[in-house]
Amino acid sequence: MTAEPRYLTIAAELRRRISDGELVPGAKAPSTRGLAAEHGVATATAAKALGVLVQEGLLRAEPRSGTVVAGGLGEKPARRPAPRGRSEELTRGRIVRAALDIADHEGLAVLSMRGVAARLGVAPMSPYRHVASKDELVVLMADAAYGERGYPARPPSGWRARLELGGRTLWSLYRRHPWLAQLAPVTRPMPLPNLAVHAEWVLSALDEFGLDAAQLCDLHVLLFSFVQGIAIHLEREQQALGSSGLSEDDWMATQEPALSAIIGSGRYPVFGRMLATLSTEGYDLVLDEVFELGLRSLLDGLALRLEGR
Repeated sequence: MTAEPRYLTIAAELRRRISDGELVPGAKAPSTRGLAAEHGVATATAAKALGVLVQEGLLRAEPRSGTVVAGGLGEKPARRPAPRGRSEELTRGRIVRAALDIADHEGLAVLSMRGVAARLGVAPMSPYRHVASKDELVVLMADAAYGERGYPARPPSGWRARLELGGRTLWSLYRRHPWLAQLAPVTRPMPLPNLAVHAEWVLSALDEFGLDAAQLCDLHVLLFSFVQGIAIHLEREQQALGSSGLSEDDWMATQEPALSAIIGSGRYPVFGRMLATLSTEGYDLVLDEVFELGLRSLLDGLALRLEGR
């Protein structure tokens, strides 16, 4: 008889602990490293065991928190309450709001017209009376998301203050809707009225320098793509956490042999020294801090370029 794979044995033990109430809903599941040490297996095997229970809905991955217990055996995965209310009129606005909630908390890949209908408690085909397709729905969602934040009627004094506000406003929207930065490359911009509001804010701040249309466009693309480029990693981290069940710390632990080999090779002295120091002193990559550093550096460069004209 073939022995059961170790990851299934570990998954069965975790399943028992959830069933017996040792791990209650909301409690943090054992870490990958903890499971690996407890059962004497590789971290990849422990991660696979956690992944089984994530797929079953017994565990769920939460950004920056790791993996937590979603519910007991036989329970459906915990979801945010859905507004049922069949008597409430189904409108395009309600469909977009439901779709935003799904994408924000479960990712854009999970979004479907059928899922939106289920969230609203209506027949599967009902949303199609208001929205022709998922593609159209995503466009409506993006426009709604970009429209959640605007700008003051009295802009702050100075071009730099206006660009800082524009950059931070976009960043806050990507923070609220991590999927938003994934939609389109800057080479194929989406013609959205509410996205144009942000473009107008940035362009009007730069307009005082007498730039031609091509220069204005290039600088706008530079600022927008900087914010979008950092924001892309918000959704990617959610996807990586959800698919692997590994927190950032747990994932880094699986990379220790490869990183140690780089440090020990002597071929990359500065890179190796940096890694060794960060490993000793501890370091957390905080995207908000990287964004602020990048924004200041970008605007410092623009000041030298524009004010010295």
